Amino acid sequence: MLVFFKERLAFLSVPKTGTTAYETALAPRADMVISEPPMLKHAPVYRYNRFIRPMFLKVCDTELELMAVMREPISWLGSWYRYRQRPFMQGKPNATFDVSFDEFILAYMKGKKPGFADVGSQLNFMAAQPNGTGITHYFRYENQDRLKDFLEQRLDVTLDLKQENVSPQMDLHLSPEIEQRFKRKFADEFALYDSIE
Repeated sequence: MLVFFKERLAFLSVPKTGTTAYETALAPRADMVISEPPMLKHAPVYRYNRFIRPMFLKVCDTELELMAVMREPISWLGSWYRYRQRPFMQGKPNATFDVSFDEFILAYMKGKKPGFADVGSQLNFMAAQPNGTGITHYFRYENQDRLKDFLEQRLDVTLDLKQENVSPQMDLHLSPEIEQRFKRKFADEFALYDSIE
């Protein structure tokens, strides 16, 4: 998570959406950088609302706008699947070496997900809170130009981004039947994604 106080902006770090590259590029410019532990680096809206927002509201009498990046839902899960096939994951319970992508998606669709498929939800991460706290600025992972332009203009910076924390490259195939089931079950996730420029 990055906070830019003067600009009244907090950049929430949705996992597997390329935010580490922005964190590295913008850390020197940010007023607050939360890069560890992961549960704070990747604090969703509800955690921001409970812990970070009150600090700025009570101490500085300031509300921040929130921004977040969303990845196409199947691509997002594909990134998690590939990420859990990095070499050091060999022998770990959350590894996906012995699981097909179809099996991974089916496991993700279960109510009680096995550990390897328990990766959260972008929709839940960005869910608005009862007090109105929510994402002000949404960006698609697949539209990096819009994201970069917004940050460069809002923060008056020129960004030189490098790839970081990248999942291993591999071709993933999801059977059409499972893809349709997934899209039906997570229609709200796709509706949010489709609403973003």
